[in-house]
Amino acid sequence: MSNRTNVLIPGIGVITDVRRDTPDVKTFRVNGLEGRKPFEHMPGQCAMLSIPGVGEAMFSITSSPTNRDYMEFSIKKCGCLTDWLHQMEKGQEIALRGPYGNYFPVDTDLKGKNLLFIAGGIGIAPLRSVIHYVIDHRGDYGQVDIVYGARSAEDLVDLEEMRKDWSNVEGFRVHLTIDRAEEGWDGNVAFVPDYVRELKFSNDRTALVCGPPVMIKFVLQALEEMGFAGTEIYTTMELKMKCGVGKCGRCNIGSKYVCKDGPVFRYDELGVLPSEY
Repeated sequence: MSNRTNVLIPGIGVITDVRRDTPDVKTFRVNGLEGRKPFEHMPGQCAMLSIPGVGEAMFSITSSPTNRDYMEFSIKKCGCLTDWLHQMEKGQEIALRGPYGNYFPVDTDLKGKNLLFIAGGIGIAPLRSVIHYVIDHRGDYGQVDIVYGARSAEDLVDLEEMRKDWSNVEGFRVHLTIDRAEEGWDGNVAFVPDYVRELKFSNDRTALVCGPPVMIKFVLQALEEMGFAGTEIYTTMELKMKCGVGKCGRCNIGSKYVCKDGPVFRYDELGVLPSEY
């Protein structure tokens, strides 16, 4: 399966591990039938997962390309297909195809830069692939700051990994926040855009942003106020991808089609944000 070149032809994957990250997010580890990684990809690319008779949808690949053994998807339970996916167990088979879309320019424009990752909720999923890629190529990048927030502490995906692993990587700083104070949480309490303003990052870095549309909108405003140029801000809009091949038109943004021109965009390339932003 790893040698397939036609992204329109589904292959069969086997779920080899399932872990619950939050009450409504699970991460699925997938291998090909031969036990290897289903196919190669780059950080920010997506795959179409399908269950015959139920449906299919596009999901970010959350594992790094540097992981040669398997592929992972962190999926939030939020509809018919994801309800079915959340019922799946280790050993079951699933159809998948890809990779789709472009990717974060980790080997070109981002190389040598100080990086600022900003994510909200399940928005950490597509950025997780980039973060692990940076960790595995640590010498190619400068200072890394990760700002991540969610509604509550239990909604923070990969919390233990962030605290135990990411925070201990040289040159990495992890800044966590939740929307409202709660018992047992001694960290920051603020919405992500407000927390970004509080942290007062200098604009000598490149920002990668992903999260709910309203969060992205206000984070972009905050970055502009802090002097970040549109050429130094990237975001991903994989949630708008449907068919993945530019035929259905449902991912259209002005003159752009997310599946053909994205899902990763540099902010100055967008021109306008979709109405939901």
